[in-house]
Amino acid sequence: MSEAALYDALRQGLWVAVLISAPLLTVALVVGVGIGILQALTSVQEMTLTFVPKVGAMLLVFWVSMSFMTTSLVAFFVEGIIPRIEGG
Repeated sequence: MSEAALYDALRQGLWVAVLISAPLLTVALVVGVGIGILQALTSVQEMTLTFVPKVGAMLLVFWVSMSFMTTSLVAFFVEGIIPRIEGG
């Protein structure tokens, strides 16, 4: 495997990682900002108030986007990694 092919596979792998993590990170950001604004407005500084809704929302989004994540990973391995292994 040439150096260029290795870097191309690495680039594709990083892009798949970004695509897979984007829904979870976006929801964590939105819920965190929303809870932060709510805490600032009400002056309630409870740590579990930020943690529990964020984890709950991330679990819900993970459950909804599992098929997208699985499809993306399988497509990356079938179309990107396995042909490189077979090709030598």
